[in-house]
Amino acid sequence: MSEKKQPGVWEGFKAFLMRGNVIDLAVAVVIGAAFTNIVNSVVKGIINPLVGAIGTQNLDSYSSCLKDPCTGTGDTATGIRIMWGSVLGATLSFVITAAVVYFLMVLPMSKFLARQAARQKAKENTQEVIEVSELEVLKEIRDALVAQRGPGNGRN
Repeated sequence: MSEKKQPGVWEGFKAFLMRGNVIDLAVAVVIGAAFTNIVNSVVKGIINPLVGAIGTQNLDSYSSCLKDPCTGTGDTATGIRIMWGSVLGATLSFVITAAVVYFLMVLPMSKFLARQAARQKAKENTQEVIEVSELEVLKEIRDALVAQRGPGNGRN
């Protein structure tokens, strides 16, 4: 019996790395990390001061006490606290990030792609009209040639 030689681990790893979607994913992660800095700057520089005008810029300090006495912070804290401020802050940060991504990236890109698709469709329709026009002209030429030959001079 002859056994087929399996590709080596390194060959498989190289093939995996050379697939296009792996490179695309790596680029997306790098761009995402860079974009995170922009979003964080927007949140720290614009959103937090606006929230701070109403209440506080740091929501982490908001909590509710489940079991008294709730005193101290960090390792010296006593009682049981629900830190709902940090959950609210993370949720707000997520919503802001999603809004920035949608309004600054997704929406403009989808509008751009829709315009490109409309242009491509219009171009295809124009090409189709030109092809139909050429076909009509060729049919007219054929009919004129058949008419010139007369009924008994040509093939059927």
